[in-house]
Amino acid sequence: MIIDQLINDCKKGNTKAFEQIYRLLSPKIFAVCLKYSRSYEEAQDNLQEGFIILYEKINQFHFKGSFEGWAKRVVINHILQQYRNQGIFEIISENLPDDSEIEVDEEQVSLDFLTKIIQELPDRYRLVFNLYVMDGYSHKEIAEMLEINIGTSKSNLARAKAILKNKIEANTNASIPKIK
Repeated sequence: MIIDQLINDCKKGNTKAFEQIYRLLSPKIFAVCLKYSRSYEEAQDNLQEGFIILYEKINQFHFKGSFEGWAKRVVINHILQQYRNQGIFEIISENLPDDSEIEVDEEQVSLDFLTKIIQELPDRYRLVFNLYVMDGYSHKEIAEMLEINIGTSKSNLARAKAILKNKIEANTNASIPKIK
């Protein structure tokens, strides 16, 4: 595969090979950065910082699993470490159900709107929501990654879903003319 050759060339110090890796993966890594960032600008910063870290750590990739998956994990861990350093994961005592389902009418709610309201979530809710819903991590894995307890992960997910549900309902109701 071409990516394997690029990785090997990069490990030998070939910066042009890393440039090609950047071109191949930056759209997918940027999508990850958008999910975990507060804004488009912050996602751009995280993309740049993430690729610097990938360049520095490329020798740690040993061709076990996909390079893309490894790269995403490295970037996600970098972003999460920034949040941990900011101390946003204080324990919150909330008794919210974990079974809130969000029904989205794709004709009335755009992907841009969904991205925007997810980015507007408080950091701790957005990160747990993305890790659990978008990336399929378990609450146990999230708790370990964010250095919180499992109950806090569940509570943050429930709160995120409730906020998103309210914003989607408000948007849907605002766009439908009310008949008296």
